[in-house]
Amino acid sequence: MNSKISLLAMTLASVMGLGSFASANAANETDALAKAIAKQEAEIAALKQQLTLITQQQQQQSDQQQVERDTLAAKVEQVADEVSSAQDLFSRFSFKSYGTANYTSDEYFDNVQDTTPERRNRFDLERIVTEFGYQFTDEWSMEVEIEYEHGGTGTSLEYDGFDEFGEFESEVEAGGEVIVEKAEIRYRPSKAFGVKLGNIHLPIGLTSMLHKPNQYLTVQRHKSEAAMLPAVWNENGIGVYGQVSDFHYQAQIVSGLNSEYFRTYDWSASGHQKRFEHVNGDDLAFAGRLDYGNFKTGSAVGVAYYYGNTSGNRHKSNKLDVDGAISIVSVAGAFVEGPWILRGQYLYGTLDDSDAITQANKTTPGLRPGNFAQLGSESQSFFVEAGMKLDSWFNIPVTVFANIDYSNPLMAVETGTASKRFENTWSSLGLNYFPIPEVVIKAEGGLHQVAVASIPDTNFFALGVGYQFSL
Repeated sequence: MNSKISLLAMTLASVMGLGSFASANAANETDALAKAIAKQEAEIAALKQQLTLITQQQQQQSDQQQVERDTLAAKVEQVADEVSSAQDLFSRFSFKSYGTANYTSDEYFDNVQDTTPERRNRFDLERIVTEFGYQFTDEWSMEVEIEYEHGGTGTSLEYDGFDEFGEFESEVEAGGEVIVEKAEIRYRPSKAFGVKLGNIHLPIGLTSMLHKPNQYLTVQRHKSEAAMLPAVWNENGIGVYGQVSDFHYQAQIVSGLNSEYFRTYDWSASGHQKRFEHVNGDDLAFAGRLDYGNFKTGSAVGVAYYYGNTSGNRHKSNKLDVDGAISIVSVAGAFVEGPWILRGQYLYGTLDDSDAITQANKTTPGLRPGNFAQLGSESQSFFVEAGMKLDSWFNIPVTVFANIDYSNPLMAVETGTASKRFENTWSSLGLNYFPIPEVVIKAEGGLHQVAVASIPDTNFFALGVGYQFSL
């Protein structure tokens, strides 16, 4: 019995000891767990801090990237605006150019009394023309056309009024011959009405409209018109123009001609005041034109009229007390359809007081007109050119043509008998070859006849190359 009690006591004691040990061990584990939890919480806090820092850095980077994107977008927009502005500027600016170079083989007479011609072969950089234009607004624009002729040295003519009798003096200028053929400001609020002022083209003669090498068939511009009118006639003045339906009209008040330089062989052509440094404007002139259709783009018919006095523009104004009025009428037509090209023009002009002008020119110091003093009281000329485009039937960009030019600047005179020496007819055949649309190569051969029996007929041959383009 006692032994059983002892064993029970020992068991209880052992159990109690183990419990104390377990309690101590549990306390130790709790403390360790608390420390571990505290450590983890510290690590978590550190991680949170790092995460916050990383988030802040990412936000800063994102903000910086947004700033860079905004800056880049602003730069792109600025560049786009600049490009748009440049495109708008370029669209308002225009540039055109055309030019010709020729080889000619002609039979020439040394003078008007010579009846034995001599053949001469010549090369000529005939002209290079540049045209600059700018569209200020939808209504306002401007255009300047500059021609470089023959690659030669330019000469201007001056009138020296301080000479004892008044002298005409030629002054050689440096560089090549440069001529401003147009310098005009245009205001066109509508298709039906516009105004242009400055140095403007006169609508007299088809050459004023069809002067680029792809706009006429012959190698050189028509000789008939050059024997009567200034080439691509331009003057200082103001004009109105417009289009109503298929009708085109022009009316101008411009500086007039100077009869001091009217000559037998080209009537009023030499009276163009471009040879002088200053243009006299004491006598103004009127020029007008009405066309149905458009000569530049196809078929058309038209009439033109020019009128003006010429004596007031003379430098030696005391030589004449008459008006020297000149009038010119032009009738022209064109049929351009499919492969067919047909153009023609007739010019008729009258000059009042032609005898008085002849006598005044003979006695003006410095002019020395000699045998070329006699002036026609009436003058006429015409041309007809007909072409056929072969590419309508064959795969070759060639146009063949026939042409006739006629001029008679001494159609009639006030007194005496008009000389036939300057009545000329040129008949020719030729072709135009277009390797590309912007380039034309021309060949022409023909016969030149003078209305004087003792003057033999001569023949001529010409080659030419021309270009034209626009930007």
